Amino acid sequence: MTLLRTKSVEQSIRDTEEPGHRLRRALSALDLTVFGVGVIIGTGIFVLTGQVAREKAGPAVALSFILAAVVCGLAALCYAEFASTVPVAGSAYTFSYATLGEFPAWIIGWDLILEMGLAAAVVSVGWSGYFAALLDDVGVTIPASISAPPGDGGTVNVPAIGLVLAVTALLVFGIKISSRVNAVVVAIKVFVVLLVIVAGLFFVKGANYDPFIPPSKPTEEAGGLAAPLMQVLFGITPATYGWLGIFSAVALVFFAYIGFDIVATAAEEARRPQRDLPIGLIGSLAITAVLYAAVSIVVVGMQHYSELSTEAPLADAFKANGHPAYATIIDVGAVAGLITVVMILLLGMSRILFAMGRDKLLPAWLSAVHPRFGTPYRSTIIMGVIAAVLAGFIPLAELAELVNIGTLFAFLVVSVAVVILRRTRPELPRAFRTPWVPVIPILSVLACLFVMINLPVETWLRFLAWLAIGIVVYALYGYRNSRVQRSSEPAAKR
Repeated sequence: MTLLRTKSVEQSIRDTEEPGHRLRRALSALDLTVFGVGVIIGTGIFVLTGQVAREKAGPAVALSFILAAVVCGLAALCYAEFASTVPVAGSAYTFSYATLGEFPAWIIGWDLILEMGLAAAVVSVGWSGYFAALLDDVGVTIPASISAPPGDGGTVNVPAIGLVLAVTALLVFGIKISSRVNAVVVAIKVFVVLLVIVAGLFFVKGANYDPFIPPSKPTEEAGGLAAPLMQVLFGITPATYGWLGIFSAVALVFFAYIGFDIVATAAEEARRPQRDLPIGLIGSLAITAVLYAAVSIVVVGMQHYSELSTEAPLADAFKANGHPAYATIIDVGAVAGLITVVMILLLGMSRILFAMGRDKLLPAWLSAVHPRFGTPYRSTIIMGVIAAVLAGFIPLAELAELVNIGTLFAFLVVSVAVVILRRTRPELPRAFRTPWVPVIPILSVLACLFVMINLPVETWLRFLAWLAIGIVVYALYGYRNSRVQRSSEPAAKR
């Protein structure tokens, strides 16, 4: 069946050597790990800690972060095997093409473009808010008309647009310079996170942990499209606090870990992909999981969970304890830290577009590599402009959950694909092997499905609508122009 035609692992690797479409291998294991840490530490740690503790899990918010890390960790083990076996740009898109076939690969690629594009726009809007607040602290006020999009009280979000365009230019100039900038900024925000942990310990009060898991109580039942899919399918109403609250919080804090899979999109730019990619994927996730759990434990000890801020919980916890200077440092860390999140999301999105262009499922000119900088500059610029428009002119609050469902869908597909490739190509050399196959992939699929059914019905409908648009684009362009399709046609038909 032509819709399920696959692209061999060997052909994918050969394509990476084509003149004009060859990316530079400049990233070490440390670079990849720092990329992963850079994209993960962002909105989640600076914002979600307070929101989830106050509204869902209470002091046990650390358990929600750990459980979310376990869900990502199961998927990371599957990603690590694929990325080291097929070290080609495209991540889940490329993996799916080698196992499930062209149409499933297209769906995943289309899904990842949505996920990373929306995430970059959402995070840049969050950065804009922190940036405006920081300027306000020093007496400079940005008018609302140029710091928010239409529908959110403004005309255009100029700071968000400026950030997206600036990091787009940085990505065009080269992967190595982007890596160096990322390393500097990651050092700043890791310092800020460690400062929160160490300094915050001096203000922890034991009474704030009692009870660590507050008694469960049912939440107000959401109706219509706002109801979680779990409620619609099984009649299970999500709860606040208790173990049900901790589990329902996982769907929220999952957003905090989004991005570690972007390490896999840079596979083609790793010096020693078979060794470096598993280190980057698993290492960055392990580091950030420890930091997230430590920060959340400290913050709920500094201030009672019912009083935590839902907008800037770390900074406001220090203010509540009479130390506003720490709050200013945290705001600086948030402003700096979110820059790298946007940059690495755009990096991942451009590599997906580059890989799809090289396979001619999208126009081939998207896969052109700059002769001087060695970057896929056309796909980078296009994705940067799209993200800038989204961030500057479109209210994104209701669309943010699409990022979660898109990521979970990709995780699920990669987990399935690992099992398939083990059966169809058992002879392939694998520098890293996912342990306990098929147990780990099955657990990953189940964990992803559990988090997905905690998302609202309207999120599912928007996701399906985006996939339907993708099917139309594939039918009109990708199916006919596919490189694999053309290479399999008899010469007389070409």
